Amino acid sequence: TIVDTGLDTTTGGRLLAVRDYIGDERFFLTYGDGVSNVDINAVLDFHKKKNKLATITVVREYQRYGAVKLDKEGNLTLFREKSSQDSRHINGGFMVIEPEIFPYLQAEFPLEERPIEQLTTEGQVAGYWHDGFWQCMDTLRDKLSLEELWKSGEAPWKVW
Repeated sequence: TIVDTGLDTTTGGRLLAVRDYIGDERFFLTYGDGVSNVDINAVLDFHKKKNKLATITVVREYQRYGAVKLDKEGNLTLFREKSSQDSRHINGGFMVIEPEIFPYLQAEFPLEERPIEQLTTEGQVAGYWHDGFWQCMDTLRDKLSLEELWKSGEAPWKVW
């Protein structure tokens, strides 16, 4: 089923628009702009063990640029070229969600804002750590990098 939810609809609004198709079943959700070799069966198993309303795959985003800090006078107090120290953990975009999440949704708010923040405060969100391949495809640079991996025959996400 393809549902046109509108160009400017939030992720919360999109989920509400497809509520009748989901019914009362657990479902997977992804944004479609992340490429990964995440094992969704492992994410599902983890989700079942944690018994939460949502499980979000967590990945490490590596710093693309070096880090600097300035003091108030404009003097550098830190200069570090790209480093794993500057990486951070982010939402990798692969989720397992229980239908009980729907009362938390409002069409005007993205899923990632009020609903997930509230569920996190209530202890209802688990984070599945994925230490394998993950890359977003938000920019032309990302696209070209992923295409090069594909052409080389070394695409880590190709599991078939």
